[in-house]
Amino acid sequence: MLQSVMEQKKHKLGEWDHKKHYGKVSILETRADTVLNDYAHLMDLLNYKTYFDPSKDLILKINLSWTKFFPSCSTPPWALDAVLKKLTKDGFKNIKTVENQTVVTHPWKGAHYNKWLPILERENLRFYPLTDVEWVPYNPKHDMLVMDELFDPILVPKIFFNSYMIHLPTMKTHGHTTTTGAMKNAFGGLIPKYRHHAHKKIHEVLVDLLAIQQEIHPAILAIMDGTVCGNGAGPRTMKPHIGNLILASFDQVAIDALAAKIMGFEPLKIPYIKMAHDLGLGIGDVDQLDIIGTEPSKIKSLNFNFSVAQSVVIKWDRRLRITTSKKKILYPLHKFLFYSPFFKFFIFGSEAYHDYLWYPTVGKRYIKDFLKTEWGELFLKYPMGEARTFPKIHNWDPY
Repeated sequence: MLQSVMEQKKHKLGEWDHKKHYGKVSILETRADTVLNDYAHLMDLLNYKTYFDPSKDLILKINLSWTKFFPSCSTPPWALDAVLKKLTKDGFKNIKTVENQTVVTHPWKGAHYNKWLPILERENLRFYPLTDVEWVPYNPKHDMLVMDELFDPILVPKIFFNSYMIHLPTMKTHGHTTTTGAMKNAFGGLIPKYRHHAHKKIHEVLVDLLAIQQEIHPAILAIMDGTVCGNGAGPRTMKPHIGNLILASFDQVAIDALAAKIMGFEPLKIPYIKMAHDLGLGIGDVDQLDIIGTEPSKIKSLNFNFSVAQSVVIKWDRRLRITTSKKKILYPLHKFLFYSPFFKFFIFGSEAYHDYLWYPTVGKRYIKDFLKTEWGELFLKYPMGEARTFPKIHNWDPY
């Protein structure tokens, strides 16, 4: 049964004040042989145990950008391993690891190919595809920029209410948003279906999602893996770059801003960071950040010189979606392309390009080079687990 909006409004957010934690980012240089301990130290630098009660429910939102494994694309196994070991050591027991389905990803297969499942099984934890949990209507307290226009009603997983949230994004570029990180990781957690419609106003959507998160979670922590970063036509068809960095913050705007600066972008020129900063949802100005763990001047001088590009799939998606939605005379075509079974041709085209053209050719060469690095060697040490029959998931209507 759907939980009423009034019942949701009664949930207690405790004494947490998001604004008191704005601007502080912990960041460490790391190596493959020290990364597990470095992640624990990264979390301790923020004194996270002071604000996360081990007896409460905790959601661990993993990042899956491709069902297949590709370096920098999705949460690497060592990041999940390190964070879970730290949480277990610190007494957390009520942990739910979650990820959603997209039109081009399968949560169970992605968890298998990215080597998450053996880690979860070792910790006696279930994996929760968000396709299979209960979603309930939610009426945000913040004024929404576009969410109420694009998605009616706004739905939220019931298990998210009153649960702490930890995001596990990676440092990479994105054809729709320039960069992607903590704020974009909520995209898969707070929109159950039809998410591709958000591409029309993606920056505004990410800001709305951050506002919703600050209402429903007692506290939010983002832990970003920058050991291997993604440069180019993200979030999938990228060139891996060894970054040897890990970052954490209670401020999702701040961690995304610092990551953007390191990648070589001006954070306040990226719309979702600028809007969130201006609306007081976090600090997007790198000069205002409190950087701990590594000398701030050293971090601010880093520049990976990344450049963002759009894959052929994203390029044509944006051209068709934006052009047909802006011109009234073309709106019937927009409805046909994106709100009818015709959209399945786009899904097929994306899968064909990514999985059967780019991955076996360009991607395979990048993976071969990656496996020769210390991070590739570490990836090989993690078991994938036995081939299995993947549990069925509830497949949402994609359009």
